[in-house]
Amino acid sequence: SDEKIKGVEKKEHLTKLLHDSILEIIGKEKHEIILNKPKQTKIMLLGLYGAGKTTTAGKLGSYYQKRGNKVALLGLDVHRPAAPEQLEQIGKKINIPVFIDKTEKNPSKIYKKFEAELKNYDLVIIDTAGRHSLDKELIDEIKSLEKLISPDYIILVLQADIGQAAKQQAAEFQKACAIKGVIITRMDSTAKAGGALTAAHETKAPVFFIGTGEKMNELESF
Repeated sequence: SDEKIKGVEKKEHLTKLLHDSILEIIGKEKHEIILNKPKQTKIMLLGLYGAGKTTTAGKLGSYYQKRGNKVALLGLDVHRPAAPEQLEQIGKKINIPVFIDKTEKNPSKIYKKFEAELKNYDLVIIDTAGRHSLDKELIDEIKSLEKLISPDYIILVLQADIGQAAKQQAAEFQKACAIKGVIITRMDSTAKAGGALTAAHETKAPVFFIGTGEKMNELESF
Protein backbone atom coordinates (compact mmCIF):
# COMPACT_ATOMS: atom_id res chain seq x y z
CA SER A 1 0.00 0.00 0.00
CA ASP A 2 3.01 2.22 0.51
CA GLU A 3 3.76 1.90 -3.19
CA LYS A 4 0.22 3.00 -4.10
CA ILE A 5 0.51 6.18 -2.06
CA LYS A 6 3.78 7.00 -3.78
CA GLY A 7 2.09 6.45 -7.15
CA VAL A 8 -0.76 8.83 -6.30
CA GLU A 9 1.65 11.45 -5.03
CA LYS A 10 3.70 11.13 -8.19
CA LYS A 11 0.63 11.66 -10.35
CA GLU A 12 -0.48 14.69 -8.32
CA HIS A 13 3.01 16.09 -8.44
CA LEU A 14 3.15 15.74 -12.22
CA THR A 15 -0.27 17.33 -12.61
CA LYS A 16 0.85 20.27 -10.48
CA LEU A 17 4.07 20.65 -12.49
CA LEU A 18 2.09 20.66 -15.73
CA HIS A 19 -0.40 23.17 -14.36
CA ASP A 20 2.42 25.44 -13.17
CA SER A 21 4.25 25.30 -16.50
CA ILE A 22 1.07 26.22 -18.38
CA LEU A 23 0.61 29.17 -16.04
CA GLU A 24 4.22 30.16 -16.68
CA ILE A 25 3.54 30.21 -20.40
CA ILE A 26 0.30 32.17 -20.34
CA GLY A 27 0.70 34.30 -17.24
CA LYS A 28 -0.81 33.91 -13.81
CA GLU A 29 -3.30 36.73 -13.63
CA LYS A 30 -6.84 36.42 -14.89
CA HIS A 31 -7.52 38.65 -17.87
CA GLU A 32 -10.95 40.03 -18.56
CA ILE A 33 -12.63 42.06 -21.24
CA ILE A 34 -13.56 45.29 -19.50
CA LEU A 35 -16.61 47.00 -20.96
CA ASN A 36 -16.44 50.81 -21.24
CA LYS A 37 -19.82 51.44 -19.65
CA PRO A 38 -21.61 53.83 -19.94
CA LYS A 39 -19.76 54.17 -23.25
CA GLN A 40 -19.91 51.51 -25.93
CA THR A 41 -17.44 48.63 -26.33
CA LYS A 42 -16.68 47.08 -29.72
CA ILE A 43 -15.14 43.62 -30.00
CA MET A 44 -13.87 42.49 -33.40
CA LEU A 45 -13.26 38.76 -33.89
CA LEU A 46 -10.57 37.50 -36.27
CA GLY A 47 -9.62 34.00 -37.33
CA LEU A 48 -9.28 31.65 -40.27
CA TYR A 49 -11.97 29.32 -41.65
CA GLY A 50 -13.13 26.75 -39.16
CA ALA A 51 -11.88 28.57 -36.08
CA GLY A 52 -15.45 29.03 -34.85
CA LYS A 53 -15.74 32.83 -35.02
CA THR A 54 -19.46 33.02 -35.70
CA THR A 55 -20.40 30.62 -32.91
CA THR A 56 -17.99 32.45 -30.59
CA ALA A 57 -19.66 35.77 -31.47
CA GLY A 58 -22.95 34.31 -30.25
CA LYS A 59 -21.42 32.83 -27.10
CA LEU A 60 -19.77 36.13 -26.18
CA GLY A 61 -23.02 37.96 -26.83
CA SER A 62 -24.91 35.57 -24.60
CA TYR A 63 -22.26 35.82 -21.86
CA TYR A 64 -22.42 39.61 -21.67
CA GLN A 65 -26.17 39.84 -22.13
CA LYS A 66 -26.64 37.59 -19.09
CA ARG A 67 -24.51 40.10 -17.16
CA GLY A 68 -26.95 42.91 -17.89
CA ASN A 69 -25.52 44.43 -21.08
CA LYS A 70 -27.41 45.48 -24.19
CA VAL A 71 -25.65 43.50 -26.93
CA ALA A 72 -25.77 43.51 -30.75
CA LEU A 73 -24.09 41.20 -33.25
CA LEU A 74 -22.76 42.61 -36.53
CA GLY A 75 -21.99 40.29 -39.45
CA LEU A 76 -19.16 41.50 -41.69
CA ASP A 77 -18.24 38.15 -43.21
CA VAL A 78 -19.20 38.80 -46.83
CA HIS A 79 -17.22 35.92 -48.35
CA ARG A 80 -18.40 32.71 -46.74
CA PRO A 81 -21.73 31.56 -48.17
CA ALA A 82 -24.50 31.59 -45.56
CA ALA A 83 -22.34 33.33 -42.93
CA PRO A 84 -25.00 36.08 -42.39
CA GLU A 85 -27.72 33.43 -42.08
CA GLN A 86 -25.69 31.50 -39.52
CA LEU A 87 -25.24 34.62 -37.40
CA GLU A 88 -28.93 35.43 -37.79
CA GLN A 89 -29.94 31.96 -36.52
CA ILE A 90 -27.59 32.24 -33.56
CA GLY A 91 -29.00 35.67 -32.70
CA LYS A 92 -32.56 34.31 -32.72
CA LYS A 93 -31.54 31.46 -30.44
CA ILE A 94 -30.08 33.78 -27.79
CA ASN A 95 -32.48 36.66 -28.40
CA ILE A 96 -29.85 39.20 -29.47
CA PRO A 97 -30.36 41.57 -32.44
CA VAL A 98 -28.22 40.79 -35.48
CA PHE A 99 -27.22 43.38 -38.07
CA ILE A 100 -26.47 41.86 -41.49
CA ASP A 101 -26.86 42.71 -45.16
CA LYS A 102 -27.16 39.60 -47.28
CA THR A 103 -26.62 41.38 -50.61
CA GLU A 104 -23.78 43.80 -49.83
CA LYS A 105 -20.29 42.49 -50.59
CA ASN A 106 -18.35 45.35 -49.01
CA PRO A 107 -17.97 44.95 -45.22
CA SER A 108 -17.16 48.66 -44.71
CA LYS A 109 -20.45 49.66 -46.33
CA ILE A 110 -22.35 47.28 -44.05
CA TYR A 111 -20.71 48.86 -41.00
CA LYS A 112 -21.52 52.40 -42.17
CA LYS A 113 -25.10 51.40 -42.93
CA PHE A 114 -25.73 50.30 -39.32
CA GLU A 115 -23.29 52.59 -37.49
CA ALA A 116 -25.92 55.03 -36.18
CA GLU A 117 -28.29 52.25 -35.06
CA LEU A 118 -25.49 50.37 -33.30
CA LYS A 119 -24.82 53.35 -31.04
CA ASN A 120 -27.80 52.18 -28.92
CA TYR A 121 -25.87 49.15 -27.63
CA ASP A 122 -23.41 48.71 -24.75
CA LEU A 123 -21.54 46.03 -26.64
CA VAL A 124 -21.20 45.34 -30.37
CA ILE A 125 -19.59 42.03 -31.34
CA ILE A 126 -18.28 41.98 -34.89
CA ASP A 127 -17.90 38.78 -36.89
CA THR A 128 -15.38 39.19 -39.73
CA ALA A 129 -14.39 37.08 -42.72
CA GLY A 130 -11.99 34.16 -42.54
CA ARG A 131 -9.90 32.47 -45.22
CA HIS A 132 -8.04 29.19 -45.53
CA SER A 133 -4.86 31.18 -45.00
CA LEU A 134 -4.02 34.74 -44.10
CA ASP A 135 -3.57 36.20 -47.61
CA LYS A 136 -3.01 39.81 -48.62
CA GLU A 137 -6.70 40.43 -49.39
CA LEU A 138 -7.77 39.30 -45.94
CA ILE A 139 -5.05 41.40 -44.27
CA ASP A 140 -6.12 44.48 -46.25
CA GLU A 141 -9.76 43.88 -45.33
CA ILE A 142 -8.93 43.48 -41.63
CA LYS A 143 -6.77 46.61 -41.63
CA SER A 144 -9.38 48.79 -43.30
CA LEU A 145 -12.10 47.51 -40.93
CA GLU A 146 -9.89 48.18 -37.92
CA LYS A 147 -9.34 51.75 -39.12
CA LEU A 148 -13.04 52.31 -39.79
CA ILE A 149 -14.46 50.66 -36.65
CA SER A 150 -11.60 51.30 -34.17
CA PRO A 151 -12.57 48.33 -31.98
CA ASP A 152 -11.68 48.30 -28.28
CA TYR A 153 -10.73 44.64 -28.50
CA ILE A 154 -9.44 42.68 -31.45
CA ILE A 155 -9.62 39.03 -30.49
CA LEU A 156 -8.09 36.11 -32.34
CA VAL A 157 -10.20 32.96 -32.36
CA LEU A 158 -8.14 29.75 -32.57
CA GLN A 159 -9.36 26.17 -32.42
CA ALA A 160 -7.66 24.11 -29.72
CA ASP A 161 -6.57 21.34 -32.04
CA ILE A 162 -4.70 23.61 -34.46
CA GLY A 163 -1.30 22.48 -33.19
CA GLN A 164 1.95 24.10 -34.23
CA ALA A 165 0.37 26.11 -37.07
CA ALA A 166 -1.20 28.33 -34.41
CA LYS A 167 2.06 30.10 -33.67
CA GLN A 168 2.67 31.30 -37.21
CA GLN A 169 -0.99 32.20 -37.67
CA ALA A 170 -1.02 34.30 -34.51
CA ALA A 171 2.20 36.06 -35.50
CA GLU A 172 0.79 36.90 -38.95
CA PHE A 173 -2.46 38.25 -37.54
CA GLN A 174 -0.49 40.22 -34.96
CA LYS A 175 1.50 41.84 -37.79
CA ALA A 176 -1.74 42.89 -39.48
CA CYS A 177 -3.26 44.45 -36.37
CA ALA A 178 -2.75 44.57 -32.62
CA ILE A 179 -4.45 41.55 -31.09
CA LYS A 180 -5.68 42.22 -27.55
CA GLY A 181 -6.56 38.66 -26.66
CA VAL A 182 -7.29 35.11 -27.74
CA ILE A 183 -10.32 32.84 -27.44
CA ILE A 184 -9.61 29.12 -27.81
CA THR A 185 -12.50 27.07 -29.20
CA ARG A 186 -13.19 23.31 -29.15
CA MET A 187 -11.53 22.84 -25.79
CA ASP A 188 -13.28 19.56 -25.11
CA SER A 189 -11.46 16.95 -23.08
CA THR A 190 -9.71 15.44 -26.09
CA ALA A 191 -8.35 18.66 -27.54
CA LYS A 192 -4.64 19.25 -27.37
CA ALA A 193 -4.41 22.98 -26.83
CA GLY A 194 -0.61 23.28 -26.65
CA GLY A 195 -0.35 25.02 -30.01
CA ALA A 196 -3.08 27.51 -29.23
CA LEU A 197 -1.59 28.31 -25.82
CA THR A 198 1.85 28.81 -27.36
CA ALA A 199 0.26 31.10 -29.95
CA ALA A 200 -1.29 33.21 -27.21
CA HIS A 201 2.09 33.47 -25.57
CA GLU A 202 3.64 34.40 -28.92
CA THR A 203 1.28 37.34 -29.47
CA LYS A 204 1.71 38.41 -25.83
CA ALA A 205 -2.09 38.35 -25.83
CA PRO A 206 -3.99 36.82 -22.91
CA VAL A 207 -6.50 34.02 -23.29
CA PHE A 208 -9.85 35.58 -22.33
CA PHE A 209 -12.18 32.63 -22.85
CA ILE A 210 -12.23 28.99 -23.82
CA GLY A 211 -15.10 27.40 -25.71
CA THR A 212 -15.86 23.98 -24.32
CA GLY A 213 -18.65 22.83 -26.63
CA GLU A 214 -21.16 23.84 -29.29
CA LYS A 215 -23.88 25.14 -26.96
CA MET A 216 -24.23 28.86 -26.43
CA ASN A 217 -23.47 28.64 -22.70
CA GLU A 218 -20.32 26.58 -23.27
CA LEU A 219 -17.89 29.45 -22.92
CA GLU A 220 -15.74 29.81 -19.84
CA SER A 221 -13.62 32.73 -18.75
CA PHE A 222 -10.06 31.56 -18.56
